[in-house]
Amino acid sequence: MKTIFLLMAQYDGQAVIPLENICEDFFGLTHQKFLRKLNDGQIDLPVIRMEGSQKCRKGVHVQDLAEYIERRRQAAQKEHQAFWG
Repeated sequence: MKTIFLLMAQYDGQAVIPLENICEDFFGLTHQKFLRKLNDGQIDLPVIRMEGSQKCRKGVHVQDLAEYIERRRQAAQKEHQAFWG
């Protein structure tokens, strides 16, 4: 899986990528809209809380983001194949 290595390079080897970066870089959403979509189940991506507090910093593990991107890629390829044959 090459996606994880690309993400590690993009985010300087961070294991957990801050949610603010994910929102902007991949979804083009504000932090609040992104959280709303997560809570509504529109985005299937596990979010890590660094502490038990609601106000603590949140992030996404690089492996989870890589797998999410791969799932979205597979869905896009399937859609493309259905359209173009």
